[in-house]
Amino acid sequence: MWNGFQPLTAQRDGVTLFARQAGAAAFGRPPLLLLHGHPQTMAMWHRVAPVLAQTRRVVLMDLRGYGDSDRPPAGEDSAAYAKREMAMDAVALMRSLGHERFAVLAHDRGARVAHRLALDHPRAVTRLMLLDIAPTLAMYEGTTEAFARAYWHWFFLIQPAPLPERLIEADPVAYLRDGMGRRGSGLFDSRAWAEYQRCIASPGSAAAICADYRAGAGIDLEHDRADRDAGRRVTQPLRVLWGANGVVGRCFEPLKLWQAVAVDVTGRAVDSGHYIAEEAPDAVLSEAADFFDKDE
Repeated sequence: MWNGFQPLTAQRDGVTLFARQAGAAAFGRPPLLLLHGHPQTMAMWHRVAPVLAQTRRVVLMDLRGYGDSDRPPAGEDSAAYAKREMAMDAVALMRSLGHERFAVLAHDRGARVAHRLALDHPRAVTRLMLLDIAPTLAMYEGTTEAFARAYWHWFFLIQPAPLPERLIEADPVAYLRDGMGRRGSGLFDSRAWAEYQRCIASPGSAAAICADYRAGAGIDLEHDRADRDAGRRVTQPLRVLWGANGVVGRCFEPLKLWQAVAVDVTGRAVDSGHYIAEEAPDAVLSEAADFFDKDE
């Protein structure tokens, strides 16, 4: 899957972050950082990253708690998995590679990290494209029965420890299959699926995933409310895509919700479910060419 992509690691505050990179920095465009979603790894980008790397430097990172990155203890209020911490991971990784400014393409949980990254580090992020999410605070405040039934994992994973951890650890591949299969059965490349299985079965994965979601329902909302109260908005150009056949587009108005928290937003639905980069890679590549090629 990763011919031509160099594996590498970076350290931040004792946490080892696993990444890969490819492509030349000499094309005159800022590098592009790709961030994956739950319960996946950087393998979700295998259908788009090689093409993107033909015209720019591309960096893929496994978020802390996922893939081959470390799974640090959650700490009080799961603060180690706050999107603010994950955003600082991304900045540290890119700086370790010599990139002070970069663009971001992100999906699902990674897109929530990208949202925080754009707010907390506006001088680092040039522009960002987010796949199949609406802002976290808006989704929690706008939760309906239909959304709760479809996104049951949001409310399962935030239950007090050790209930969800114990159930996931009893059969991690079943959790993966039941969670992802409901939204995209049969669409995953066998090599990517094998990576998702390997990584979710790694020691500490269940605890890290739960910490990610507990942070999302706790400390991350505190940070989001502080931004809203202070009038802070994403100032970089933002492109949002969502699946026409997915839950986010059915239960929310993604474009409208992003326009409430960002100043320069474009976007549309694409013919896909939740896993847009794997279901509709050509649409992602077309949108990325249109959007990121303006980033000189």
